[in-house]
Amino acid sequence: MAPPVPGHAGLTTASRRLAGIATRRGLRVATAESCTGGLLAKTITDLPGASAWYAGGVVAYANEVKVQHLGVAPATLEEQGAVSREVALQMAAGALRTFAADVSMAVTGIAGPEGGTPGKPVGTVWLAVALPGGTVHARLERFPGDRGAVRGASVAAVLEMAAEAAGSATYGPAAGD
Repeated sequence: MAPPVPGHAGLTTASRRLAGIATRRGLRVATAESCTGGLLAKTITDLPGASAWYAGGVVAYANEVKVQHLGVAPATLEEQGAVSREVALQMAAGALRTFAADVSMAVTGIAGPEGGTPGKPVGTVWLAVALPGGTVHARLERFPGDRGAVRGASVAAVLEMAAEAAGSATYGPAAGD
């Protein structure tokens, strides 16, 4: 059975967890999102005081925006497709550079109701987190539900990934990096 899709309160809780870690560690956070269409940035900026730790984000719905503003390689888009591990990682790395951040998150996927294929059905989402020094993490998810459910689950999952990476005892100014 699939986990429940987080509602507004669940997204706020995930965002607050990242906010607490970023604030304690003095980290600057950035985002790059495609299928979530700004929901990740909205969830973060719904928190009062987000400007103390959130640098900004890019909503890169079109491939040319991914290339021009995040540095995604056109060859990667052509060979792997926009919904791929490689593109998610390049989006996260691009946001890290663009915003001079300490932690960045990226989301690219197929929220539906159309656009899915047998190899990449609706609900297929790649999530990525990038840290300085080239440390990156990516994860493939297949979220059930309608467009809103896929988008909400994507935001919750990538916020948790970023909090986990930022909160690691081996990362950040608090760890002596």
